[in-house]
Amino acid sequence: MTRGETQTAAAIGTAGKDAVPPRKTPHQASGTALVHTPVAVADIPRRLFGSFVEHMGRGVYGGIYEPDHPTADEYGFRHDVMELVNELGVTCVRYPGGNFVSNYNWEDGTGPKELRPVRRDLAWHSTETNEVGIDDFYHWSRQTGTEIMLAVNLGTRGLHACLEELEYVNAPAGTALADRRVRNGIPEAMDVSMWCLGNEMDGPWQVGHMSAEAYATAVDQVAHAMKLAESGLQLVACGSSSAHMPSFGHWERTVLDKAYDNLDFISCHAYYYDRGAASFQDFLLSSEDMTHFIDTVAGICATTKAEKHSDHEVALSFDEWGIWYSDVWNQQEEEWKAQAKAGLHHEAWPKAPRLLEDLYTVADAVVEGSLMISLLKHCDHVRSASRAQLVNVIAPIMTEAMGPAWKQSVFHPFAAAANHARGNAYAPSIDGPMLSTPQYDAVPAIDAVITWDDERHEGLALVVNRDEHGTHDVRIDCSSLPRIDASTMRIDATQMLHEDDPYRRNTAEDSNAVVPHACDVRMNEDASFTLTMPEISWAAIRFHSA
Repeated sequence: MTRGETQTAAAIGTAGKDAVPPRKTPHQASGTALVHTPVAVADIPRRLFGSFVEHMGRGVYGGIYEPDHPTADEYGFRHDVMELVNELGVTCVRYPGGNFVSNYNWEDGTGPKELRPVRRDLAWHSTETNEVGIDDFYHWSRQTGTEIMLAVNLGTRGLHACLEELEYVNAPAGTALADRRVRNGIPEAMDVSMWCLGNEMDGPWQVGHMSAEAYATAVDQVAHAMKLAESGLQLVACGSSSAHMPSFGHWERTVLDKAYDNLDFISCHAYYYDRGAASFQDFLLSSEDMTHFIDTVAGICATTKAEKHSDHEVALSFDEWGIWYSDVWNQQEEEWKAQAKAGLHHEAWPKAPRLLEDLYTVADAVVEGSLMISLLKHCDHVRSASRAQLVNVIAPIMTEAMGPAWKQSVFHPFAAAANHARGNAYAPSIDGPMLSTPQYDAVPAIDAVITWDDERHEGLALVVNRDEHGTHDVRIDCSSLPRIDASTMRIDATQMLHEDDPYRRNTAEDSNAVVPHACDVRMNEDASFTLTMPEISWAAIRFHSA
């Protein structure tokens, strides 16, 4: 979880809510885009549809965990939230941070709750009760059917603590730490295979942040030792906290050069918001920034592999991505810093305060749909991703204390991909209207990806119109997909997100203000279909061929 102004993923500008008035005119196509000749990218990894739960704000306490809630189970977890997590289609959850992990003692969240220590969380200046830890999150993950991606503390701790946590979590009964887990009510090994080695360690906001050289040495030692203990682990090293960090590029090259053979992934983090872009149109094109990020890091991985004459592959884990109104957080943090400088303070830090509870717009959802398209189009390199975060904190799912859980606008594009993108991803060529902005020169207004499950003969087309002003007709040609039969091709379901006011959003009082609606898709005789995409819109089309 990035802190500070250095995380902004686009040039700082003044675009905001008043920059674009609500649309009131009828939608008339101003151009036609041809989406055709899809080229196979790779099989779609299920981890691409991961999310992120950090001990921050109401992400855990009041989010997934509220023991007094009417739907809470024996472990204190809200079942109404679990139902939405299942509907969202989340496959893998990164836990417990984020910035939080860099000053966290994993042991604090184990054993009887009444014996767990209360600590101060330096990352978000909150009081951590440790009512939820790895023991509890393991039970939650089993109930939600999600894989755990476990992050370890390389800020204030290191090699010894990582090895002890690994033994506690994964070792069979018969050793001191495994037996402690058994006594704590979990007789079986948790079988956590994916481990994040620290978090954003280049960031000056991070407790224990360090240079690229220092982190490379530390992560090489930790990764080597963890794989001696369990060679089948998949280990994620920290990449730069943002593609706009001064350390970007040098950090990745240094870490990979030192620890390449013991690593399986290197992380990428990127957040976007309209006031952080050079213009509103630039914000709508945020996936271009993500694509450049992916291409750059994948290139560094390929170069390192070639230089080492290695057969080993290091993939990308895009384990923080989404929309974050970071200017709001920056202002809150500056106010806190100003207050903190006025002498010593003895007041208690808050427990589970409301932090980063951004309410997302239609435009935000369209951008998130576009980012998901980019991840799918690059799934040969990006083999894991975590939409940050899951509940309440910059999240698709929101909750009210002792009340309902509800969906934000960004819930829907993620759910469509997570639940229906199967088989292989295909990146089509796109001929059509182009956009030029202060940041980007001549990029397509329409972007799309096609997924195709050859065994089930089922496909999904995800399409986005990134044009701020123009409506476009889109023709999607599927004729080159494997064993497609034009005579039996049928549309199964359609969804579109679009509102005349791109700043319309869901709230607790009106949680269905923004929902997808079916759209008109016209089948053609040549295994293609056509639809009209209004400005600032996202669509999902499910189809099959017998």
